[in-house]
Amino acid sequence: MTPPDVEPRQGTIDELFDAWEDAWSDKDQDAFRQICSPKLHYEDPLTAEPVEGIPALITHAERLWEGFPDARLEQLGPRLSDGHMASAPCKLLATHREAVGGLPATGRFIVVPIVFYCELERGRLLRVRGFFDLYGAAVQLGVLPGRGSLGEKALMMLRGFGLRGGR
Repeated sequence: MTPPDVEPRQGTIDELFDAWEDAWSDKDQDAFRQICSPKLHYEDPLTAEPVEGIPALITHAERLWEGFPDARLEQLGPRLSDGHMASAPCKLLATHREAVGGLPATGRFIVVPIVFYCELERGRLLRVRGFFDLYGAAVQLGVLPGRGSLGEKALMMLRGFGLRGGR
Protein backbone atom coordinates (compact mmCIF):
# COMPACT_ATOMS: atom_id res chain seq x y z
CA MET A 1 0.00 0.00 0.00
CA THR A 2 1.30 3.47 -0.90
CA PRO A 3 1.78 5.88 2.04
CA PRO A 4 -0.76 8.75 2.10
CA ASP A 5 1.96 11.40 1.63
CA VAL A 6 2.79 9.93 -1.80
CA GLU A 7 -0.76 9.71 -3.14
CA PRO A 8 -2.76 12.54 -1.56
CA ARG A 9 -6.42 12.04 -0.76
CA GLN A 10 -8.99 14.38 -2.35
CA GLY A 11 -9.14 16.51 0.81
CA THR A 12 -5.40 16.97 0.59
CA ILE A 13 -5.72 17.95 -3.09
CA ASP A 14 -8.18 20.67 -2.14
CA GLU A 15 -5.86 21.84 0.64
CA LEU A 16 -2.91 21.85 -1.77
CA PHE A 17 -4.72 23.92 -4.39
CA ASP A 18 -6.20 26.22 -1.74
CA ALA A 19 -2.62 26.85 -0.59
CA TRP A 20 -1.50 27.37 -4.23
CA GLU A 21 -4.23 29.97 -4.80
CA ASP A 22 -3.45 31.61 -1.45
CA ALA A 23 0.28 31.81 -2.26
CA TRP A 24 -0.48 33.75 -5.45
CA SER A 25 -3.20 35.87 -3.82
CA ASP A 26 -1.32 36.69 -0.61
CA LYS A 27 2.03 37.18 -2.37
CA ASP A 28 3.47 34.62 0.04
CA GLN A 29 6.84 33.37 -1.18
CA ASP A 30 7.19 30.97 1.76
CA ALA A 31 3.91 29.29 0.85
CA PHE A 32 5.38 28.28 -2.51
CA ARG A 33 8.27 26.63 -0.64
CA GLN A 34 5.82 24.64 1.47
CA ILE A 35 3.67 23.30 -1.38
CA CYS A 36 6.13 22.96 -4.27
CA SER A 37 8.86 20.40 -4.78
CA PRO A 38 12.38 21.89 -4.88
CA LYS A 39 12.53 20.33 -8.39
CA LEU A 40 9.50 22.37 -9.51
CA HIS A 41 8.95 22.76 -13.25
CA TYR A 42 6.42 25.52 -14.08
CA GLU A 43 5.10 26.98 -17.33
CA ASP A 44 2.24 29.14 -18.58
CA PRO A 45 1.58 31.25 -21.71
CA LEU A 46 3.74 34.07 -20.31
CA THR A 47 6.87 31.97 -19.79
CA ALA A 48 9.14 31.85 -22.84
CA GLU A 49 10.52 28.57 -21.53
CA PRO A 50 9.75 26.46 -18.47
CA VAL A 51 10.63 27.97 -15.10
CA GLU A 52 12.79 25.62 -13.04
CA GLY A 53 12.79 25.73 -9.23
CA ILE A 54 10.93 27.66 -6.59
CA PRO A 55 13.14 30.80 -6.71
CA ALA A 56 12.44 31.13 -10.46
CA LEU A 57 8.68 30.68 -9.83
CA ILE A 58 8.82 33.43 -7.21
CA THR A 59 10.58 35.75 -9.68
CA HIS A 60 7.83 34.99 -12.23
CA ALA A 61 5.11 35.63 -9.63
CA GLU A 62 6.73 38.92 -8.58
CA ARG A 63 6.31 40.22 -12.14
CA LEU A 64 2.57 39.57 -11.91
CA TRP A 65 2.37 41.14 -8.45
CA GLU A 66 4.32 44.20 -9.65
CA GLY A 67 1.90 45.00 -12.49
CA PHE A 68 -1.24 43.70 -10.80
CA PRO A 69 -0.81 44.38 -7.07
CA ASP A 70 -4.37 43.27 -6.25
CA ALA A 71 -4.05 39.96 -8.17
CA ARG A 72 -5.82 37.01 -6.65
CA LEU A 73 -6.71 33.48 -7.68
CA GLU A 74 -10.09 31.97 -6.87
CA GLN A 75 -11.38 28.45 -7.34
CA LEU A 76 -13.57 28.14 -10.42
CA GLY A 77 -14.64 24.49 -10.22
CA PRO A 78 -13.88 21.13 -8.64
CA ARG A 79 -10.29 19.95 -8.48
CA LEU A 80 -9.57 16.51 -9.92
CA SER A 81 -6.80 14.07 -9.03
CA ASP A 82 -5.79 10.46 -9.34
CA GLY A 83 -3.08 10.90 -6.70
CA HIS A 84 -0.31 11.43 -9.24
CA MET A 85 -1.79 14.01 -11.63
CA ALA A 86 -4.20 16.79 -10.68
CA SER A 87 -6.02 19.70 -12.25
CA ALA A 88 -7.51 22.82 -10.77
CA PRO A 89 -9.70 25.34 -12.57
CA CYS A 90 -9.49 28.85 -11.15
CA LYS A 91 -9.67 32.45 -12.22
CA LEU A 92 -7.28 35.34 -11.92
CA LEU A 93 -8.88 38.64 -10.90
CA ALA A 94 -6.63 41.70 -11.07
CA THR A 95 -6.30 45.35 -11.95
CA HIS A 96 -3.41 46.43 -14.17
CA ARG A 97 -2.04 49.27 -12.01
CA GLU A 98 1.68 49.35 -12.86
CA ALA A 99 3.78 48.93 -16.00
CA VAL A 100 4.97 45.38 -16.55
CA GLY A 101 6.97 43.83 -19.37
CA GLY A 102 7.06 47.11 -21.28
CA LEU A 103 3.28 47.45 -21.16
CA PRO A 104 2.16 50.67 -19.45
CA ALA A 105 -0.56 50.38 -16.82
CA THR A 106 -4.03 50.34 -18.34
CA GLY A 107 -6.00 50.60 -15.10
CA ARG A 108 -8.29 47.86 -16.41
CA PHE A 109 -9.73 45.06 -14.31
CA ILE A 110 -9.43 41.57 -15.82
CA VAL A 111 -10.88 38.15 -15.09
CA VAL A 112 -8.88 35.32 -16.66
CA PRO A 113 -9.99 31.68 -16.34
CA ILE A 114 -7.01 29.35 -15.79
CA VAL A 115 -6.61 25.59 -15.54
CA PHE A 116 -3.54 24.30 -13.73
CA TYR A 117 -2.54 20.78 -14.75
CA CYS A 118 -0.05 19.32 -12.32
CA GLU A 119 2.12 16.33 -11.55
CA LEU A 120 2.43 15.63 -7.84
CA GLU A 121 5.33 14.23 -5.87
CA ARG A 122 4.78 13.27 -2.24
CA GLY A 123 1.86 15.65 -1.86
CA ARG A 124 3.72 18.58 -3.44
CA LEU A 125 3.56 20.23 -6.85
CA LEU A 126 6.34 18.89 -9.07
CA ARG A 127 5.25 19.98 -12.55
CA VAL A 128 2.69 22.74 -13.04
CA ARG A 129 1.35 23.96 -16.35
CA GLY A 130 -1.11 26.84 -16.42
CA PHE A 131 -3.45 27.16 -19.41
CA PHE A 132 -5.24 30.43 -20.14
CA ASP A 133 -6.34 32.56 -23.08
CA LEU A 134 -3.52 35.09 -23.46
CA TYR A 135 -5.29 36.80 -26.38
CA GLY A 136 -8.47 37.15 -24.32
CA ALA A 137 -6.50 38.69 -21.45
CA ALA A 138 -4.87 41.15 -23.88
CA VAL A 139 -8.32 42.12 -25.20
CA GLN A 140 -9.52 42.80 -21.64
CA LEU A 141 -6.47 45.02 -21.11
CA GLY A 142 -7.28 46.91 -24.31
CA VAL A 143 -3.99 45.88 -25.92
CA LEU A 144 -5.50 43.79 -28.73
CA PRO A 145 -8.77 44.16 -30.66
CA GLY A 146 -11.78 42.10 -29.63
CA ARG A 147 -12.59 38.80 -31.32
CA GLY A 148 -14.54 39.18 -34.55
CA SER A 149 -13.90 42.91 -34.73
CA LEU A 150 -12.63 44.75 -37.78
CA GLY A 151 -9.40 45.40 -35.87
CA GLU A 152 -8.87 41.68 -35.30
CA LYS A 153 -9.52 40.95 -38.98
CA ALA A 154 -6.99 43.61 -40.01
CA LEU A 155 -4.46 42.21 -37.55
CA MET A 156 -4.94 38.68 -38.87
CA MET A 157 -4.55 39.89 -42.47
CA LEU A 158 -1.32 41.67 -41.56
CA ARG A 159 -0.06 38.41 -40.07
CA GLY A 160 -0.87 36.58 -43.31
CA PHE A 161 -4.12 34.90 -42.33
CA GLY A 162 -7.02 35.37 -44.69
CA LEU A 163 -4.90 36.35 -47.67
CA ARG A 164 -5.17 33.81 -50.41
CA GLY A 165 -3.97 33.94 -54.00
CA GLY A 166 -6.24 33.54 -57.02
CA ARG A 167 -9.99 33.05 -56.98
